[in-house]
Amino acid sequence: MRGDLSNVRFLTVAEVAELMRVSVMTVYRMVQSGELPAVRFGRSYRIPEAAVVDLVTIPAAPSRSVG
Repeated sequence: MRGDLSNVRFLTVAEVAELMRVSVMTVYRMVQSGELPAVRFGRSYRIPEAAVVDLVTIPAAPSRSVG
C-alpha cells in the first residue's frame, strides 16, 4: 500500500484558482510546470489541499534591486 489517503482532501482546479485568486489557466500552468503537484482522474486534475497550503505559505524570494 502506498499510503493512507483517507485524510487527504483534494481540490479541483477551479477551487484552487478561486482560493488563490488566479485564473484556472494559471493553475493548469502551475500543474504542468510541476510547481503544484496534482493527480489526474480521467480528464480532470485534483490537487491535494496540503500542496496549496504549502505553496501559499512559502515565503516569497527577496526581490532584487536594480540599479
